[in-house]
Amino acid sequence: MKAKSTYTKTLYACYLGYITQAIVINLAPLFFVIFQNRFQVSYSDLAGLVLLTFVVQIATDALMIKITPVVGYRKCAVAAHIFAAAGLALLGILPGLMPPYPAILICVVLYSIGGGLTEVVISPIVDALPGDAKASAMSLLHSFYSWGQMLVVLLTTVALAWIGDDNWRYIPVMWALIPFVNLFNFMKVPIVEVSEEQKQSGIGTFLRSPVFLIALLMMICGGASEMAMAQWASLFAERALGVSKVLGDLLGPCFFALCMGIGRTAYGILGDAKINIEKALLACAGLCVVCYLVTVFVPVPVFSLLGCAFCGFGVSLMWPGVLSYTSRKYNYNAGPVLFSLLALGGDMGCSLGPWITGVVSDMYLSAAGKTAGDSSAIRCGLLAAVLFPLGMIVLVAVMRKLHHEQKNTGA
Repeated sequence: MKAKSTYTKTLYACYLGYITQAIVINLAPLFFVIFQNRFQVSYSDLAGLVLLTFVVQIATDALMIKITPVVGYRKCAVAAHIFAAAGLALLGILPGLMPPYPAILICVVLYSIGGGLTEVVISPIVDALPGDAKASAMSLLHSFYSWGQMLVVLLTTVALAWIGDDNWRYIPVMWALIPFVNLFNFMKVPIVEVSEEQKQSGIGTFLRSPVFLIALLMMICGGASEMAMAQWASLFAERALGVSKVLGDLLGPCFFALCMGIGRTAYGILGDAKINIEKALLACAGLCVVCYLVTVFVPVPVFSLLGCAFCGFGVSLMWPGVLSYTSRKYNYNAGPVLFSLLALGGDMGCSLGPWITGVVSDMYLSAAGKTAGDSSAIRCGLLAAVLFPLGMIVLVAVMRKLHHEQKNTGA
């Protein structure tokens, strides 16, 4: 009990860290229509923003594999929040001082460095805290990303409706206050730093493990399944369903985040003692496929929005589930190297999913000779993204088979 109370503030700081991550990833897509209308940004350019977000995070993940064990969790966590705060604040300032699209790119690079650092350090900080319910703690931690995403969508949508699209620049500056405040928390909360054994963990140890390689592919599919829907849901609601931005954001990405948060919180409460993570991942991936198909093919707007929303529940366990499952395989002693590698895989998926969706949408427009407002384009893009949850189903089945083989052989 004493150990738990000692690290309570650490957990709160980590929760705010994942809310910061939600801001970094989900804020800009809410401005996609504004960027299209005011700055004449194409679907491919918008997809490029999403791709850049995760490419920078991937580069950060890769770089921190070697740096985190040397520098330590605390300095990395503080740096993450500095970059996130700077990028978000400048997003509201730079587009008015220089050509808008290059200005947005600069801001994306800055806050994406912060996002990459957050992924690398926050999960292992929580994983290293005293306690036995590691999987539950990890899922509960990641639920704060979902709740943060919901807050970002809800409050940003309401703010845009209140102050108008012309004043959108004030919103990212206000969101920058959260990482700015939290960086001071990480300066002082107690942290279990990287152990000597974890510092000696090499990349080759994991790359030679079939369990890790499958888990890495699962992270790619999980990240792509989540972000392809989450990043394009706002624009899909407006372009394909013809609903207002307020209604589309509330019933699309906001409900998506709500369902994802419920799934992660439920697993955080129940834990792997009551839920078989392999079966849960298989069920979630199947639900995700169904939701994608409903969103794309059902012509009734309310059902398409519900498909988009319930997809959040389908992807809810993919990221935290794979993290906790893989960490458990290494007796929760893998440290920053394992989490950096898995975060790298997840970010690869997060970049591929939305990028492929945007590129396929533009390819359809070019082939059909239609304009950006055509609803069929984004539907084609999302249909292409259904390959990722299908891939997750295959990988979970392979992982289960491998698990049973190892169990039977005593490996």
